[in-house]
Amino acid sequence: MLTEQPHRRLNPLTREWVLVSPHRTQRPWQGQVEKSPQPTPIHYDPTCYLCPGNARAGGVENPNYETTFVFENDFAALKPAIQVFDYDREGLLVAKSEPGICRVVCFLPDHSLTVARMKVEEIRRVIDTWTDQYLELGAHSTINSVQIFENRGEMMGASNPHPHCQIWSNETLPNEHGKELGSFRDYRAHRARCLLCEYINVEESERSRIVCENDAFLAVVPFWAGWPFETLVMSKRHFGSFEQMDDAEKNALASLMKRLTTRYDNLFETSFPYTMGFHQRPTDGQAHDEWHFHAHYYPPLLRSATVRKFMVGYELLATPQRDITPESAAQRLTELSEEHYLGIEV
Repeated sequence: MLTEQPHRRLNPLTREWVLVSPHRTQRPWQGQVEKSPQPTPIHYDPTCYLCPGNARAGGVENPNYETTFVFENDFAALKPAIQVFDYDREGLLVAKSEPGICRVVCFLPDHSLTVARMKVEEIRRVIDTWTDQYLELGAHSTINSVQIFENRGEMMGASNPHPHCQIWSNETLPNEHGKELGSFRDYRAHRARCLLCEYINVEESERSRIVCENDAFLAVVPFWAGWPFETLVMSKRHFGSFEQMDDAEKNALASLMKRLTTRYDNLFETSFPYTMGFHQRPTDGQAHDEWHFHAHYYPPLLRSATVRKFMVGYELLATPQRDITPESAAQRLTELSEEHYLGIEV
């Protein structure tokens, strides 16, 4: 039934449904196709506003950094010093001020690289930077949530191909975090167990949606996936945020990130676009022992490197829908090599 019949699958993290239509995979495609840009071996781009020594769009000059480099976003969506206000008209027109801090993290100076083609030790240094940023930003009295995320590729809104990510930290808990926090709390209250710990047990038992794993982390195409080739990365040990990881776990996360993104690139032999982000416990001063550290990867490519998938039509107006089942997506990813199709050195 799960492989042939239309059905709904529940996402227990957000408690929302996804419509799965496996019979539609044979539908012909005559819609828009995209060019498949290949990475270029340009190690330094004089026009790039993230390369070392270059001036950014706001005029500030980057230092000649040799490892990770963090700076305040020149065009931040959130600002720390704002006028506080609370607007409410009959409970219909409601708005509140929202302070926050936005930063950019350049992974390394080499303009040509991606996570898939970075060395594990280089990714580990980025993880150490993420840990420091989570602690530093979370220590602010007005910061209760720290969202670390990477947009890779033009079609995912990345304004610059230089290897980097963003950190948006704000006062209130974002929508998706709020949904997940409620789900974690309710699952623990009713079952006295962790939602994702139990889910990991199920996935390790069935082994039909696992893409790759190591001693500390598991990457699966989740049972409720709404995006083509979406994956969920979960820590096997229960903890809530970066600073609770030990050295072995940080090394394991770096390794798994490289392995997973290499599979993505190999899937369609292109620098695979995606949005990814870590979901960590809120930084509101509470322990949040119910929270389980995890990361989401959302890639838009559907059948090839030129056919993409956006939420449109029924998905925007009703419920997310997918044709490729999580099981078939996991099988395709699992069958791929972890040796990058372009080689390690580019």
